[in-house]
Amino acid sequence: MNGQEVYTRLIENYNESGLSRSGVSGKRLASRISDISEIGRTEEGGSHRIGFSKEEKQAKQLVMKWMTEAGLEVKEDGAGNVFGRLEGRDKQLSALLSGSHADTVPNGGHFDGILGVLVALEVAEAWKETGYIPEYPYEVVIFSDEEGARFNDGFTGSRSMTGIVDMEKQKKLIDYEGNSFEKVLNQVDLTSEQFFSAKRDLKEIEAFIEVHIEQGILLEKSDIPVGIVSGIAGPSWLEITYRGTAGHAGNTPMNHRNDALVAAGELVCHIPSLPMKVSSTAVATVGKMEVKPNGINVIPGEVTLFVDIRDIYEHTRDELIKLVINAAEDISKKHKIESEYNEVLKIEPVPIKEKMMEKLKRSIEAKGIEPFFLPSGAGHDSMILGRFIPTAMLFVQSKDGISHNPLEWSSLNDCVHSVHVLKHFLENY
Repeated sequence: MNGQEVYTRLIENYNESGLSRSGVSGKRLASRISDISEIGRTEEGGSHRIGFSKEEKQAKQLVMKWMTEAGLEVKEDGAGNVFGRLEGRDKQLSALLSGSHADTVPNGGHFDGILGVLVALEVAEAWKETGYIPEYPYEVVIFSDEEGARFNDGFTGSRSMTGIVDMEKQKKLIDYEGNSFEKVLNQVDLTSEQFFSAKRDLKEIEAFIEVHIEQGILLEKSDIPVGIVSGIAGPSWLEITYRGTAGHAGNTPMNHRNDALVAAGELVCHIPSLPMKVSSTAVATVGKMEVKPNGINVIPGEVTLFVDIRDIYEHTRDELIKLVINAAEDISKKHKIESEYNEVLKIEPVPIKEKMMEKLKRSIEAKGIEPFFLPSGAGHDSMILGRFIPTAMLFVQSKDGISHNPLEWSSLNDCVHSVHVLKHFLENY
């Protein structure tokens, strides 16, 4: 779909008379979703705006233009995070933040991340239309490089803002094109000096609420437009390497092989049985594998695979990590090949505090929606901020649970419901 097709599909079954009220415009939100969808459009009709790319920057600049037109004071920090601020009635209060990210995975969808930014901005637009001034200062935020597609890392902007970036590790990062972190920053007019000075005084922030598509099927199965996130799973990424012996595929007898891919394949097949041993909410996925020499007629001598391990509880997530590592080592011994592992990412899960869930529950009930609580298996910038400040998340129903895919979709009705819930939450905080 092109941008016009995205807009047409969004407004096709939109309940304008019931939802475009109190200054909120569903058609404005739909138009902006479609405009952003044109930036980094792929041949398959998806979005390709990886972190610190010219496409991510272009999307930010367009939103910054809309922020200015909505009367927000716009600033960008050294990590490329964007803040659009509206002063509140009480200037002594810390700010309420809402937003998400503008980057995508390669060939991703049109709602992941950017919907949360545009929903937060639509609240400011509604206040402008009605002349409402919130009690708390309000900031709409766009975080840089949430997805981590460029460096096999993630949450770069929110980690920088909260000051939890490992400087030495960050400087050593190399992207898939062989570019250093410094060079990548320079390509979007940022410097490492600016980046490592982007830490913000978190006393300036009262709370953060992020609106995001569910990326799952629970809300759709229950026919509920929005839901309250009860906890955010903390991801761990394990890099596991098997080293065998490369050899000729025709001349090496089967009982004299040290095939690294056979061992890796056995681990891939074994991993799905492990999460259920620790928790009903735990998951583990092998989504990336590198085979060397990667020739049709060559026995694989080295295989590196990446295991994404998540749960909303830290102790069960860490128990699952141990099970995967133990399985990898047992398989290497069985096949008499070497193995090693490296934990390239580990972020603590974040349970949402009861007080924040209760505030969000009241706002959902005020809009005539049945409260529905669900965990987030995906990581979000809320997971980073939630370690330091009160944080809440509102999920919007996803069609068929599809995400990180050009087919990703949420109805405009559900998206606008999230605007009204967020608006009530902020006005009654």
